[in-house]
Amino acid sequence: MRHLRQVVCAALAVTSLGSAVMAQEDPIRIALIHGLSGSSFEAFSKQAQTGFELGLEYATGGTNTVKGHPIEIITKDTQFKPDVARAVLAEAYGDDEVLLAVGATSSGVTQAMLPIAEEYEKLLIVEPAVADSLTGPDSNRYIFKTSRNSSMDMQAQALALQPDETLFVATLAEDYAFGRDGISAFKAALEGSGATVVGEEYVPQGTADFTAATERMFNALKDKDGRKVILVYIAGGGDAPGKIKAMDPDRYGIEISMGGHILPVLPTYKRFPGMEGAVYYYYEAYDNPINNWLVEEHMKRFETPPDFFTAGGMSAALAVVKAIETADSLETEDLITAMEGMSWDTPKGEMTFRPEDHQALQSMVHFKIRVDDSVDWAIPDLVRIIEPDEMDIPIGRHND
Repeated sequence: MRHLRQVVCAALAVTSLGSAVMAQEDPIRIALIHGLSGSSFEAFSKQAQTGFELGLEYATGGTNTVKGHPIEIITKDTQFKPDVARAVLAEAYGDDEVLLAVGATSSGVTQAMLPIAEEYEKLLIVEPAVADSLTGPDSNRYIFKTSRNSSMDMQAQALALQPDETLFVATLAEDYAFGRDGISAFKAALEGSGATVVGEEYVPQGTADFTAATERMFNALKDKDGRKVILVYIAGGGDAPGKIKAMDPDRYGIEISMGGHILPVLPTYKRFPGMEGAVYYYYEAYDNPINNWLVEEHMKRFETPPDFFTAGGMSAALAVVKAIETADSLETEDLITAMEGMSWDTPKGEMTFRPEDHQALQSMVHFKIRVDDSVDWAIPDLVRIIEPDEMDIPIGRHND
């Protein structure tokens, strides 16, 4: 009888060991869906992917394994085309059997991906696309958004401008979801402050000639008594701020204001010393263990500081790992339950997925531009961290 018990125990031990080995060998596949060709935004995508990989490394202590499952990253290129994005996301969910997907870079492209997540009933974590509409009425319960949104950009920008009844603003943005959502959020942020938006200009993506729009903004502002500001909210190229400055807004007492940007663009900010604005992230603005590790490792490996899409990619990875670690299973419904209301630490401090629409609430940086000839780019010195509870971010889609 004792021999039989020994045999049974040995068999159970072998079965248990086999199950453990199988579990360890069963990968969790995650798709990174980003534009990797066809646009100047490709740099944003590469930063986000680098950040995501570093985030997995940090969160797993270098093992790239969660709950015994190795993480396998599958990369898909949207080519910055909505139809391609839909196709590659469907391929990732279907043929590649990914647990979830992360992306994309352009707000317009990401908008087209939202129904695919609902169709396959799998998670899409939006990073780094920004538009408010990505968690709006046309979104769905399978969408979680770690990236900031336009309301955060513009409420922080409004706070940085310290608006009152003496402030008059004309706005310039690109004519797509990112630009229009941003200006709408900016106007909402100014409500009750006494400040006035005197005109809105929207230009096609890729615009290089801002002359006509600038002349209209000058005409709308030049006769106002008070502080006169042109707010530029353009993510792409074309150097709108530089071309506006070349038209001499100073002769009318008009200032230029804009949010921060990625490091390769910041040398152009040297033309605007003393300008104040708001930005999602600057590597020197945050002092916490995760950001300190990110800065140190990024400098060691790439000989340059991390940029703000790098921080965003890392934040998304940290969210994914915490969700997998805390969910009761890898089933989508259990992941959703774990993520709604979930808080986690990031290079920017704590973020929290708002249960109502799955937008990650997070801090922003109020900066003032300083020029140092020994530094290649203009330095967005920290004025203060704008905390999440200082911003009244509209709820997009009400979770059912």
